[in-house]
Order: sequence, then structure tokens, then C-alpha cells
Amino acid sequence: MLDPLVGVGPLRFGMRSDQVAAALEGAVAYVSQGLDGGVGWGCYSDWGVTAVYGEDSGLVAVAVDAMDGPLVRLRDLELIARVPSEVRAEIHDLARRQGASVRVNWSGDPEVAAWGVSMGTALELGLAPEGYVQRQDRVITRALIVSAELADDPYAAEPIKRWWDVHDEEPNAGQWPVKAEQDRLRWDWTPLERIGPLRFGMTPPQVAAALDEEPAARLGRYPFGQSWEGVGEWMLHHDRFDHTGVTAHYACGFGRPPTLGAVTVHGRTGPQVEHEGIQLIGLPISAVDAAVVQYTEKRGTDLIVGCGGDLGADGLNMYVRVTRAGDAVVSGARFCQAEWEDHG
Repeated sequence: MLDPLVGVGPLRFGMRSDQVAAALEGAVAYVSQGLDGGVGWGCYSDWGVTAVYGEDSGLVAVAVDAMDGPLVRLRDLELIARVPSEVRAEIHDLARRQGASVRVNWSGDPEVAAWGVSMGTALELGLAPEGYVQRQDRVITRALIVSAELADDPYAAEPIKRWWDVHDEEPNAGQWPVKAEQDRLRWDWTPLERIGPLRFGMTPPQVAAALDEEPAARLGRYPFGQSWEGVGEWMLHHDRFDHTGVTAHYACGFGRPPTLGAVTVHGRTGPQVEHEGIQLIGLPISAVDAAVVQYTEKRGTDLIVGCGGDLGADGLNMYVRVTRAGDAVVSGARFCQAEWEDHG
């Protein structure tokens, strides 16, 4: 049960990490950072929760996983592992009855400060008949539950940013339009060399000229983190082109200007790309995954699984990615040069 702004289940805000572990029956944080040292977090994977701690090492937030986390209830409202649109409707109904305000967070999901709840989603996974994990064609709900001190803007709070900094993520207003197949551009792909009008090795101005579009957003960093942390030249990581529906990723380093190393084609809005009769973009992810597996089996090549669970065939350096489309997901893809090591 959720006790708004006080705690959830056996966890109470203000607990220290040893108290959290005891409340979770001796659970171990298999992945953690900064525990017992002020701001930090610990992921209790056996329970499907992540505990986030504030300046005084007290618990300030609990993230509940969509697939492995406990089912969380607020009155008669079930929050976890459900269809997002159904949960959204029920949140608005309960908030109206309680006189609470509902807003949209960075991911396009409902957030209620009066409850300390910020909703999110994760891809649903299932088991194939052969016994391996496979991606499903929908997302299900997860939740970030916070104390009163973080409730006004949870993802802007320093403790949350230490755990998951979303400022690099593309914000969503709560709408996920999918471009119709007949309205998409059609791009050719030469593995490891080029995709559409983009050739690997291009400079950022050449990429913009080839697309006849200026980037809608740019992401980069200084070599040692933020600009105030040390001397160094700002390095460009990627440019996002919303009209074309692609993101250009750049390889760069000390004394080495950025050059195009990979291109992500967005599933909802990007051009269609085919390979050996397989349409890669804008389709149900299960269908594209199955086609890629069949492709590798027919050719006797290895199936490559990226760090985010993305599938590809050995030798192509291409990964089929997932793009949310409301309650469902569609396929996108990342196309890389031979030297590019993809990290999701």
C-alpha cells in the first residue's frame, strides 16, 4: 500500500540504508552508489525496487520496477505493471475525487505532487516457446514514489538525478503519433558505410546539409563532466533531427573533431529502411525481432544482443531498437560504422 508522502509498503521515508535492507528482509543492493555517504541509491533487484537517499542518507524516494517490482495500490488504484492509458484514466478520476492536481512529467506520464507519485513505463518482456526472453509489443507501468521534499519536481531533485538524470532524454508531452508508412521517406542502407544520404565519417555540418535540416537538439559534454569541472573542449555526442526522424551520433575525442559514427532512425517518425526484405522501422517489435532471428538462422550467422536487449545480426553493426507509441511500441534501428561500439 502507498501512504502518500510517508512511505510505500514496509519502507518509510527517512530510513537509512540498513533499515531499508532490514525492512526488505535482509535484501542486498546488488547495484549501488554512495550508500551511507549522503546522496546515493541502491537497487534491490530481488525486490524490484530502487531506494534513493538524500543528503542525510535518509530514504527520499522509491522506484518500483514494472516487471519485477511489487504491486502498489493507492486506495483502489493499482499502479504497477498495467496498461498506461488505463492507469492514467484512473489516476485522473481519483485525483478529481480527492481534489488533487495531475500534471504530465518528462516522459508524458501522469504525476501527482499531493501523492508523491510520478508514473513511467517500461517495455514488457515475456518468454518465447524456446525459453528465452523476448520483447513484447507494449509497455507497462512503473512508478517513482517520493517524499514531500521532492514531490514538487521529482526528476529535478539532486538525489533523483544521481540515480537517473533525464535531462538528456527527449521530453514528451503525452502524445506518441506514428507516421503512416506511405508518409515515410525510404532510405537505402549499405552496412558499415552509409544510411540514406548520410555517410559515416561526415562532419556535423555535412550531416545537416545532407538532411537539409538544422538539429532540433544537441547533446555533448566537456571531457571532465560539466564546464566548471575542468579545462577542455566541449565534445558533441549527437544531433537530433526531428523533421527527418533521425539522430546522428558522433565519434570524437581529445584533439579529434566529431565525425558521424552511427545513425538512429526513430520508430515513430523516421524513414523506412529495408534489409533482405525485412522492414526495420515502425513495425511491432516482436515481428522485426522474429525476422532478424530468422535471418541469422538462414545465413548461419550469430545473433547479437546489445546492452539494451536490442537484436542484430553479426557483421552488420545494426541494432533493432524499441520506440514507445502510447501503450504500444514500434521498431526503430541504429546503424553503425564498423568501429562503433554501441552502448544503448
